[in-house]
Amino acid sequence: MVEKIERQKQHEQDRFERRKNFNAVEENLTNEQVKLEASRCLSCKNARCKTGCPVNIDIPEFIKQIKENNLEGAGEVIRQSSMLPSVCGRVCPQEKQCEGNCILGIKGLPVAIGALERYVGDNTQAKKQEIKPNGEKVAIVGSGCAGMTAAADLRNAGFEVSIFEALHEYGGVLRYGIPPFRLPRTVLDREIEALKDMGVKFFKNVIVGKSVTIKQLQEEGYGAIFICSGAGLPKMMNIPGENLNGVYSANEFLTRVNLMHAQDPNTPTPLKIGKTAAIIGGGNVAMDAARTSVRVGYEKVYIFYRRTEKELPARLEEIRHAKEEGIEFKFLHAPVEIKGEDGWVKAMKFELMELGEADASGRQKPVGTGKYVEVPLDSVIVSLGTGPNPIIQRSAKSENIELNTDNKGYIIINDKGETSVSHIYAGGDVAPLGPSTAINAMGAGKRAAKAIIEALS
Repeated sequence: MVEKIERQKQHEQDRFERRKNFNAVEENLTNEQVKLEASRCLSCKNARCKTGCPVNIDIPEFIKQIKENNLEGAGEVIRQSSMLPSVCGRVCPQEKQCEGNCILGIKGLPVAIGALERYVGDNTQAKKQEIKPNGEKVAIVGSGCAGMTAAADLRNAGFEVSIFEALHEYGGVLRYGIPPFRLPRTVLDREIEALKDMGVKFFKNVIVGKSVTIKQLQEEGYGAIFICSGAGLPKMMNIPGENLNGVYSANEFLTRVNLMHAQDPNTPTPLKIGKTAAIIGGGNVAMDAARTSVRVGYEKVYIFYRRTEKELPARLEEIRHAKEEGIEFKFLHAPVEIKGEDGWVKAMKFELMELGEADASGRQKPVGTGKYVEVPLDSVIVSLGTGPNPIIQRSAKSENIELNTDNKGYIIINDKGETSVSHIYAGGDVAPLGPSTAINAMGAGKRAAKAIIEALS
């Protein structure tokens, strides 16, 4: 019976129409589709989907509640582990985590856990609970996934929680990095409001390390500090021509569009939109930058990647959407030089590659062939990852607070999220223990919250 029910698909905006707007590409499943999809779940006793979730959501149980027409109950089950179901259902790499472990996926298609989670998140609200204050204060640096997750767990445990955000809007990379066609701002705002309703305090335009220091926070009575400020320093290619106008890091490009609406020529700091853009990289951020480039007006958008399609690290769904939206992939191309005219990008030179022996990551290493091509371009957007901003670490050191970091500047933590300094914790992209994803950052927030509760109880 279960095998005969096909996996339900979310309706998607027409691929030609969505190139012209930032509206959500996918709609939620319908009520009937949700019931059908939930019925596909085998309710495994030793649920591999649950162990594949970094925050251990009881997936069979929340799906069971859907089957029993108890949507509010499903929401309660999810929110015992995650206060961001609408976010996670949209941006988590389910195919590598919960859905990737679903037993139905061995011979067919796994249960659409992400689609069910976002439906539940969008159609239920967190129950208001009476919180008994314990008299302790915790400061959280950064309002992204890790910070919001830690805030929820700490607030439920009775702590007074304050989140300090450096930018002028809350949400961290969820707001400045992920475009609204993947994560609508109404969804993100709703999740933030739920935390405010719990009593979590938010403060924006506060750069910890500049506006206020770690020591000052300690002096203000914060018994613990959780640093989850992300990794905002872009990694560039270090090739000739990288200083030309029209070269952006993906971080800058997405932030300017998502936060500052720089595609509008009437804004104070508009982007100069040309005809052709090249995105360098193959991860989810590269897909976001490419798909955003289409929407802000570039007529032709390329993604250049030095390996083959098989090695692309981006989600399969993001790759599919990019192709549908007319983005052209150029594989086995390695950047060599950006050429300019009058200070602006004019073209880019690439060396054609082939795959050789496996490198330390287990992937075949791209090897140059000695053959080159030159592609006319107006803009180059570099998406090769980011590193941690050193402001907090340097500021702490000036106050004789020695936060140990590795040779790349990441804060060193143990498996509980503890740093080298007592009662200071870190997690997310500033202190990664795994791949840079929203759900892994949430896992870091839960680990740190648990350690803080144990330390201050």
